[in-house]
Amino acid sequence: MQPVTRALLIANVTLFLAQMFASAELRNVFALWPPGSPRYHLWQLLSYAFLHGSVAHIGLNMLALWMFGSELERLWGGRRLLLTYLISVLVAALTQIVVSGYLFGSGGPMIGASGGVFGLLLAYALYFPNRRVMLLIPPIPMRSRTFVMVYAALELFLGVTQTQAGVAHFAHLGGLFGGWLGVQYFRGRGLFGPR
Repeated sequence: MQPVTRALLIANVTLFLAQMFASAELRNVFALWPPGSPRYHLWQLLSYAFLHGSVAHIGLNMLALWMFGSELERLWGGRRLLLTYLISVLVAALTQIVVSGYLFGSGGPMIGASGGVFGLLLAYALYFPNRRVMLLIPPIPMRSRTFVMVYAALELFLGVTQTQAGVAHFAHLGGLFGGWLGVQYFRGRGLFGPR
């Protein structure tokens, strides 16, 4: 396992264990609250990604982080992986705030590394488009670029219809966009076009 991927895994697991044994105050301070909330703080735009709601939640996120992060870190190096991950986390948070909070008028605390993981997934699909990945349920193998397109369409549908309460679908889509921005930046194209 590559060092930055390993460090991210350790940080996530350590904070998840701290959550289990600490008071609810840890979650109140580090989860991402809507900007109008008295509990909102600027650091939450990144800190929320290191908290998780359940063993299954962290388990799936860390499995994906290990799968895609290790491969990208081998290709890119640790600095680029970390920056792309953090850009994805930040863009996921901002997307969730804007779309869910302002357009749909809903907002509660958000936690989980999914935004960062989705950013790495998109980057993986851009660099390894024909690599096979396996859906867990149902177990269907598909090319990584197909997997990303299917997942993005599903997240958009679930987000717009609001059929799966408690899941930050727009943060997932924001994470995908953050991954794309990270790839663009490191390819020398700037965040939104040529530099």
